[in-house]
Amino acid sequence: MSGAFKSRDEHRRAQELEEARKVRRAPDAHAARFVAFIQPLSLSRSRRISGRRAGLAPAELDEDGNEINPHIPQFMAAAPWYLSQNKPGLKHQKAFNLVEKEGGDWYKRGVKTFQATKFRKGACENCGAMTHKKKDCVERPRKAGAAKTGKNIAADELIQADVDLNYDGKRDRYNGFDASDYSRVVDRFDKAEALKQEVAKKKELERAYRKANRADGDVPEEKDEDDAAESSDSDDDAKVEDADAQGFMKVTKRVRSAGGGASMTVRNLRIREDTAKYLRNLDLSSAYYDPKTRSMRENPTPNNDPSEQFYVGDNVTRKTGDTLGFERLNGHAFDAYQKGQEIHMQAAPSQAELLYKQFKEKKDKLTGVTKDKILEKYGNAASADPAPEGLLLGQTEQYVEYDRAGRLVKGGERVVLKSRYEEDVYEQNHKSVWGSYWHAGQWGYACCRSFSKNAYCTGIRGIEASNASADLMKDNLAAREAAMDAKKKEEEEEEAAAAAAAATGGEKKKKTKNPFEAKKDMWGGDVEEDVALDPKKLMEALRKEDARLKEGDDDDDGDGGKGDRKRGYNVNHEVDVTEEEMEAYRLKRSRKDDPMNAPDAGTKGYDLV
Repeated sequence: MSGAFKSRDEHRRAQELEEARKVRRAPDAHAARFVAFIQPLSLSRSRRISGRRAGLAPAELDEDGNEINPHIPQFMAAAPWYLSQNKPGLKHQKAFNLVEKEGGDWYKRGVKTFQATKFRKGACENCGAMTHKKKDCVERPRKAGAAKTGKNIAADELIQADVDLNYDGKRDRYNGFDASDYSRVVDRFDKAEALKQEVAKKKELERAYRKANRADGDVPEEKDEDDAAESSDSDDDAKVEDADAQGFMKVTKRVRSAGGGASMTVRNLRIREDTAKYLRNLDLSSAYYDPKTRSMRENPTPNNDPSEQFYVGDNVTRKTGDTLGFERLNGHAFDAYQKGQEIHMQAAPSQAELLYKQFKEKKDKLTGVTKDKILEKYGNAASADPAPEGLLLGQTEQYVEYDRAGRLVKGGERVVLKSRYEEDVYEQNHKSVWGSYWHAGQWGYACCRSFSKNAYCTGIRGIEASNASADLMKDNLAAREAAMDAKKKEEEEEEAAAAAAAATGGEKKKKTKNPFEAKKDMWGGDVEEDVALDPKKLMEALRKEDARLKEGDDDDDGDGGKGDRKRGYNVNHEVDVTEEEMEAYRLKRSRKDDPMNAPDAGTKGYDLV
């Protein structure tokens, strides 16, 4: 591939690869010289990038002269080699085949094309213009239209095609603005000002006339209402000026990056008594000032006394919150990558954060082990003999003087802080307050270990009774467990004996069973999964269920059918229900909320057999 198609970065990388191939074939001395040559270049480039990201250096410019955001990842900013892009930027990310539309045009207003002298066929019957019909005419309807009179024919309007605007043209607020229209605003303002001056002059003449007559004694001395109104107007103007000044100090702008950032309300202009940032140090090699965002990240006067510095740069406010943790995470990812681990902060941020978390856990663990070893070897003087509570909590800066009798001479007594709740109040003969005892998730009294609030204190006997009750409960639980184990063992012995009798051919002992437990599979209990149903018996049960339902329907109709309620007095029915009959009942049961319950839906349960 020819060198004309390579960018500067690609050419530099090709040279580095060629040097690296030579190093592999060259002795160690050549490799050392190559490393010594390459390392300063990479360090200087990384310093430039970090300086731009921190705002200490101006942002890099692309081919069009626009600032490049230094936080854009390398895999997005790097252009393919075949584009021959000499400078970095995001031009390769945009569409290359876009046609720039011409902007600035707007709909022409009041333009006439042709003025006819007589009415033409197909023209507007009201005004006589050819560019519209009568229903679209915006002129006042005439008593006799131009079609009848042939006079006052209106001129044809200019039919303009759709204006195709570009991106900026659509968002231009002054597109199509006629500057001559502003002359009417100026004229209206001038007329208002002239009227104000005329009224003010008239008031001044009236005021002078009153003063002259008051000096002669013709007019009594009274408070001039116009003077009061004038003073109130001046006060209102002062209030408006103060409100404007307060609102002028704040404005919404974009901050915190070379090309903008988060939108927020910030102080736009400095206080006029303060010195501007760019005037604190006039040296050209001092901190960089970005006029677009009005920010100076670095300290302009680093050699001055820190106690006398009122401004130390904008980066001080950025070193708060989670920013420090994020910088440590980036530093750890960079160091880990330099030591051979496959980790990248932008490509796999979750992996980098997980590795940093594991690193911190291991570091804390090692730090704790080292601390324990030091304390074990040398001891801990701080925890050996703690200071008395009176010294820890009794010290104060308040100055108080007492006489020999202990009376207060100078100063004030120390005020004891009181709670909003009553303290050390013992009720119902208790020796401790409620909440002084905790057990099994319950609060109580420590004196009697009672969990009932406002209960009478029983003292040591209450504690003994509580312990006895707990022991009795434990004994009851143990006895119940023993009874259940014995019953289970007895059932196992009976089953073993029954199995032995069946094996020897003896008569199997009948065991009395609970009829409800025996038929819990049928009556809706815990149904076993391996219940076997006979298909023939199930079909017979379905037919019986149909007959029973039909009998019930006939009886409800009142046709004399005999249902269950009209059977004879001495008639007995079989009460033992089989599994097949119960299944037939479930299949034939009426369900009102079932969408398949329509008369013409389904197969009446026979398809489930």
